[in-house]
Amino acid sequence: MTKPRLNPLLVVSAVVAALVGLPVASVLTNILSGGTNAIWSHLAATVLPDYVANTLVLCFAVALGVVVVGVATAWLIVMHDFPGRRVFEWALVLPMAMPAYVLAYVYTDFLQFVGPLQSFLRQLFGWSKADYWFPEVRSLAGAVTMFIFVLYPYVYLLTRTAFAERAGGMLEASRSLGLGPWRSFFRLSLPLARPAVAAGTTLALMETLADYGTVSYFGVQTFTTGIYRAWFSLGDRIAAAQLAAALLAFVIVLLLVEHASRGRSRFHDTSGRRHPIAGRRLPGWRGWLAMVACAVPLGIGFLLPAWLLLRLVLPEVDTRFGTHFVALARNSFLLAGLTATIAVTLAVLLAYGARLSNGRLAPALNRLVSLGYAVPGSVIAVGVLIPVTRLDHWLAGQWQSWFGDNPGLLITGGIAALVYAYLVRFLAVALQSIGASLAKITVSMDDASRSLGLGQVATLRRVHLPILRGSLFTAGLLVFVDVMKELPATLVMRPFDFDTLATQAYTLASDERLSEAASVSLAIVTVGVLPLIALSRQISRARR
Repeated sequence: MTKPRLNPLLVVSAVVAALVGLPVASVLTNILSGGTNAIWSHLAATVLPDYVANTLVLCFAVALGVVVVGVATAWLIVMHDFPGRRVFEWALVLPMAMPAYVLAYVYTDFLQFVGPLQSFLRQLFGWSKADYWFPEVRSLAGAVTMFIFVLYPYVYLLTRTAFAERAGGMLEASRSLGLGPWRSFFRLSLPLARPAVAAGTTLALMETLADYGTVSYFGVQTFTTGIYRAWFSLGDRIAAAQLAAALLAFVIVLLLVEHASRGRSRFHDTSGRRHPIAGRRLPGWRGWLAMVACAVPLGIGFLLPAWLLLRLVLPEVDTRFGTHFVALARNSFLLAGLTATIAVTLAVLLAYGARLSNGRLAPALNRLVSLGYAVPGSVIAVGVLIPVTRLDHWLAGQWQSWFGDNPGLLITGGIAALVYAYLVRFLAVALQSIGASLAKITVSMDDASRSLGLGQVATLRRVHLPILRGSLFTAGLLVFVDVMKELPATLVMRPFDFDTLATQAYTLASDERLSEAASVSLAIVTVGVLPLIALSRQISRARR
């Protein structure tokens, strides 16, 4: 009787899930300690209802906004030809390079009463403060707007890939059956792209739930602001852990809803058509309207704030960039590139392991991995530091007993622990993107490759990876840009005398040194823009 073979990919999934879950578990174990908690009782009686209400409204409004903006722009780019389409194709991803907290600082300065816009309006029309009403940017609606125009590229990128993969042969068939453009969109293209839309929206909502800088600066009370207040202001890790558990409950519900929305549906492309799509020419005012529809999110999410930052930097550009800036950029590139490479590699193994699994264990482990994306970066940092510091001290003790000298902190003293925290936080980004694309490859292709004598590894290398090339690039750039913008975990876990562009921008902005923060913020945007442009255009070429 032969022993059943252990699936190595399942072992990888289990190990990765355990490593991702360890920081969260180290935080949540505090829920069971300490008995009754006066601070938690006070929070539940006073501010907890506001946390729940604001978080629900924020999630619903952001989800609706990113779906409308992301799907509309993706459909216009893939299926139509209008002035500026080739530029918008890659430029629409640029808002991903603009951190939401930087956007909050910029628009607050631009739209406040003493800012350039209101000052110009008062001077132009001779108004006083009592003569007009102006919307308050530092509000829940303002936070929703910031998130929509920063996070819609998640939906745009994944949906654009889905539309491009399926549009060729299938839409030709639908037109031969008498379906017009609108009916083809709602009855064929949008249902087939639903996995990509759901994956992009889930990523956007996880980013929204995990954000601290924007909602804190705008004075919006959510679970993340409550966690920070309980942990760092009140010094109560038990109350913070209980709020973190409530936040995780939101994420679990979100993931279950997204999974249930797919049901037993499968979304395979068996047309075999990979020729370039001839976009339908939009004549006259329709073409200009399509151009405006693409220009508005790009302008709000990137062009206008970038110009405002540049306007603050130019008067003192000679003093803002030098050797210190080069060191900051080098540190950010190192962390982002290393994390993106590891995350894409692990995501391929996890997604492929779930595809090969006949049971529910591998998909369940992947959903567990996805939970880390919704946990605030500082909470993850503390959750990583607790077990890793203990391991560091044990290793130092063993080293000293073996060699007679103390090596110091081997893991937390460098960037290894920080990269670990980034992977816990952002591995879900790569996994969602690659998993959604892998699900679109019909199972019959696996059967055909095995009938030709290819094993699992050879099938992945020779069949799936070439098909997934565009998705791999997409996953890599998503992780890269997210790490470039990550602030809380970097603040808590960075080694001594190791600053990044994000930590420098936060420090200067917190001190109200906005002109100095603008130069570093522009550096974050510039460093993030370059790979976004290159990889986005490479994805476009790969689809042609």
